[in-house]
Amino acid sequence: MTLEKLLGFRSSFNFVPLRYNVSKGLLEQLCKSGFEIGLHGLHHDGKLYKSRTIFRERAKIINEYLRQWDCVGFRSPSMHHNLEWLHELNILYDSSTFDTDPFEPQPTGVGTIFPFDVCHDGGNKGYVELPYTIPQDFTLFILMKEPNIKIWKRKLDWIADNGGMALLNTHPDYMNFKHDKMTIDEYPSRHYSNFLEYVRTNYEGKYWHVLPRDIASFWTERRVAG
Repeated sequence: MTLEKLLGFRSSFNFVPLRYNVSKGLLEQLCKSGFEIGLHGLHHDGKLYKSRTIFRERAKIINEYLRQWDCVGFRSPSMHHNLEWLHELNILYDSSTFDTDPFEPQPTGVGTIFPFDVCHDGGNKGYVELPYTIPQDFTLFILMKEPNIKIWKRKLDWIADNGGMALLNTHPDYMNFKHDKMTIDEYPSRHYSNFLEYVRTNYEGKYWHVLPRDIASFWTERRVAG
């Protein structure tokens, strides 16, 4: 949070309510600082989509947390997804997909760098899907051991050239903020700060920096206006 504020950025923090202790004070602090709160499943146990029965049982609890936390966005753990089932959630948007990422457990990409509507029963009722379009930090730096952010910068430049949406999913728990000896599942936080600096320096005045709920609202209003 501090890193982003120093560089003039705000993002959405997605929490797993039944796996971690999420204090009301933390949620309030994030919201007051201009960040967004999103829901990241319930348990992060890989079972959300195991059956329709399990999903429906959890959907009721997920909807209650969405109401309590005043959330409009959802992201499935491990990027598992079933876009049709997600109609059971009271959400404005979902971000459980990606344009392309063959290294995910469910590697089916949606093949676009733009938001898109997921309508229900052929009508207008539904939600907006926001796929991430820049590789996740865990994949690049933990699994693939990339030493720098060249891939992030190259993908961002390509997205900008094509007028798309740059959406990056990072994990603060994998970042080493102390810059001391890192464990096997950590990478230096300067990778993220350097990327934000690159965005700000190379694209100042050329991009629209908003929270996920804002782009989802814009996309919905655009559709309704027709």
